[in-house]
Order: sequence, then structure tokens, then C-alpha cells
Amino acid sequence: MGAAEHLARVRAGLDRLSPSELLAEQAAGALVVDTRTPSHRAAQGEFPGALVIDRTVLEWRLDPTCPYRIPEATGPDLRVVVVCRHGYSSSLAAASLRAVGLRRATDLVGGVQRWIAEGFPVHRGAVDVRE
Repeated sequence: MGAAEHLARVRAGLDRLSPSELLAEQAAGALVVDTRTPSHRAAQGEFPGALVIDRTVLEWRLDPTCPYRIPEATGPDLRVVVVCRHGYSSSLAAASLRAVGLRRATDLVGGVQRWIAEGFPVHRGAVDVRE
């Protein structure tokens, strides 16, 4: 199986969100996690209200059973929405979070690029980076 087939299989198991759906979920308490690189965040802007977590430690920070989790990782029912630049790696990350027990994890269709294209805000300045 190639990368495209793997991505399609992963996405079939996710309830991916449009920008407006993400905004509603965020207002209802969903945890938005931005996994973009610093250079991508600098180029596109920061995602409002998101925690920035490097993809290399994502599962350890969000698995509620892990001793290295962040305080927001409260349990398997936590709604986590992963965002990335274009919406590809975020799908793989959301599937990985589901595999470690976060059964409501999902991602943003089209990534931050679509968010911006549809007129939703980004900002410059400080963000909540979790290492």
C-alpha cells in the first residue's frame, strides 16, 4: 500500500471538519492542536486558540495514560482537532491519536491553508507551545 492509499484508509475512519465546523467545536471545548513547523506557522500565521505541539511528541503529550501528557489530556473522550498546513499530516496524526485511545480525534479538511482561504482569522505573536 502506498502513501495515498494509506491516507485514504485513515481518512475513511475520521469525521473530518470544515473550518466552520472546527470553529463551532472549538467554541464547545474541543482542543485544537497545531502541528505545523515554526517556519510554516511564521509564513501562514498562528492558529487562534491552538496549542502548538511538535508532531514528534504528539501522542505522548495527548495520551491521557502517559506520564508525559499535558494537563489538557483529560481522557479518551477529549475532542482533539489537529491542524497542519494542508490537511495531510493532520489526518495521519488524528488517526494515530485514535490508535492510542483518543477516539474522538480528528482534523481540519484542507488545513490552515483552507482556513485562511475561507476568510477565518490567524494572528501573529505569542502562542502556547508545549514541548
